[in-house]
Amino acid sequence: MTSLSQILKNNRPRAVLALADGTLFKGWGFGARGITVGEVVFNTCMTGYQEILTDPSYHCQIVVMTPVQIGNTGVNPSDEESGKPWVSGFVVKESSRVTSNWRALEGMDDYLERHGITGIEGIDTRALTRHIRDKGAQAGVIGVGDVTGDELVEIARAWGSMEGKDLVCEVTPPEEYAWNEGPYHPLSGTGPAGDRFHVVAMDYGIKRNILRELSGVGCRVTVVPAGTTAGRILERKPDGVFLSNGPGDPEPVEYAVSTVREILGKVPIFGICLGHQILGLSLGGKTFKLKFGHHGGNHPVKNVSTGRVEITSQNHGFVVDPDSLLKAGQRVEVTHVNLNDGTVEGIRHLEMPAFSVQYHPEASPGPHDAHYLFHHFVEMMEKNRAKYLGSGV
Repeated sequence: MTSLSQILKNNRPRAVLALADGTLFKGWGFGARGITVGEVVFNTCMTGYQEILTDPSYHCQIVVMTPVQIGNTGVNPSDEESGKPWVSGFVVKESSRVTSNWRALEGMDDYLERHGITGIEGIDTRALTRHIRDKGAQAGVIGVGDVTGDELVEIARAWGSMEGKDLVCEVTPPEEYAWNEGPYHPLSGTGPAGDRFHVVAMDYGIKRNILRELSGVGCRVTVVPAGTTAGRILERKPDGVFLSNGPGDPEPVEYAVSTVREILGKVPIFGICLGHQILGLSLGGKTFKLKFGHHGGNHPVKNVSTGRVEITSQNHGFVVDPDSLLKAGQRVEVTHVNLNDGTVEGIRHLEMPAFSVQYHPEASPGPHDAHYLFHHFVEMMEKNRAKYLGSGV
């Protein structure tokens, strides 16, 4: 009987994943050939690999999937979270040769090859995941073809770390645009866009499903580049401002922090993921890098006010330091806490209409336990609008 390793050997080029600490994992390549470098992180989602591939928050990262087989359902345009894959590389135990889903228009292998994304399969992803947990996320290189481990290790070491890198400027759009799609359903397609509230969404690397969910709760959304000034935002007279997810270290994104600081108290603000971190920085807080980050669709988070535990979708490597917010003298409270490691998962200002969460309430992929946060944003905008109407402004 032919073994899986023999099948892979007969049909794929040899490949190597080299980590900056010198550890090598040998397997077979899929997708594009060549060499790619990035920070190696693992994701525990059982489904939704296409949403993961196309999430701009994964820019400059090589993603390791922990499920055994990836690729069976192929890819389709409706499940893309942006216009292309943003991962630097993709690591799986087994890349499915068979695509079996009525929505699929292309196989994952062909899709990655078409977009120039290099992958490696046939390695022990459990051992790799344990290594990242023990040693921490670090730079790595996938080399497909005629490469040696030593040269790949040197490339990884030269690449350095995520810390200090402003990656938002590489994923944000060049100009603003209007979003006009509501929530998506596989059978009926996208619903109508909302128009009850006008929300300006700061695009630090936004996912499409966030925009759909905002639209689904009645928001007309204008998406603007990360470098948009506070004056430009306020000229549009929005009912609320949304701060999106995005890649990399939040502290170098000083222009976004400055903008948020200027609009605080003038309009309701809701932030997700990197947007949460930028809100924290604008309030005088600090952020720090986690050992291996949170990436997956099964992270337990406790809502401090209700005691309810939400199972959440997460994708981040940095978090807000709660002590730094207290030292800054801000009237801020922690609203959500990660039950795995106690890190901050949500904050809100006690005097100004501003709140944020570290995780992804829009899911895609992941559970929908935290969808109520979009409705909370709407309630905040309703109260703010009523306050100004009542004052005659």
